[in-house]
Amino acid sequence: MTYGIALIRSILFWIAFVLMSSISSIGGVIALPISHRGTIFFVRVWAQSHRLFCRFLLGQTIVVDGEMPDIPVLYVFKHESAFETVEQPMLFSHPAVFAKEELFSIPVWGQAAHFYGLIPVDRDGGGKAMRAMLGAAKAALAAGRPLVLFAEGTRVPHGEAPGLRPGFAGMYRLLGVDVIPVAVNSGIAYPPRKWVKWPKTITYKIGQTIPAGLPREEAEARVRAAINALNPPEALSEHSSAP
Repeated sequence: MTYGIALIRSILFWIAFVLMSSISSIGGVIALPISHRGTIFFVRVWAQSHRLFCRFLLGQTIVVDGEMPDIPVLYVFKHESAFETVEQPMLFSHPAVFAKEELFSIPVWGQAAHFYGLIPVDRDGGGKAMRAMLGAAKAALAAGRPLVLFAEGTRVPHGEAPGLRPGFAGMYRLLGVDVIPVAVNSGIAYPPRKWVKWPKTITYKIGQTIPAGLPREEAEARVRAAINALNPPEALSEHSSAP
């Protein structure tokens, strides 16, 4: 496909997605005092619309290699673009996603995200913020919700494999739950910080479950290898595993 055609399709995609994001956010906020289920419904509609726009406006195909059970465990996703963040309500019925604190200050969207049950990550908040995050995570697990963490901390271009942020080790140790790592190669079709998207296949590859209670180094190494399973084989050796 030529760049010009991809640009036109991307413009149509962004118009449709921004419009649906606005409608869903407003609907979610209106539902706040009425029904928690109403907010969950609008968030799912938002995610479903995004997937449809990716399929029919961008021409992308989505493949899931393996099973992602909707159970209270800690999912750790590779983070190559905004694609996999928007996808979470499509993958699970009511996921508890760890999200940057500043996202909650976005007008309307932030209110809906808070009521939906996303977990704020305040990296500069110290021990108090960590305790609040841990409490929210435990409450989500008790309610039967899966936790979703992007342990690299930011979007990473496809082919790169940085080390995990220290927050993963803390959550893994303190929560004492199994970890399911998920690789995703969204960066090849939905590159971060770029307007133009491409009609390619985006794959989720689910790794083997990593049991609770392993030493930190072993758990981090296994998670890092699994979430980079769709990267070139040399990616892990080219980039340091240090946080």
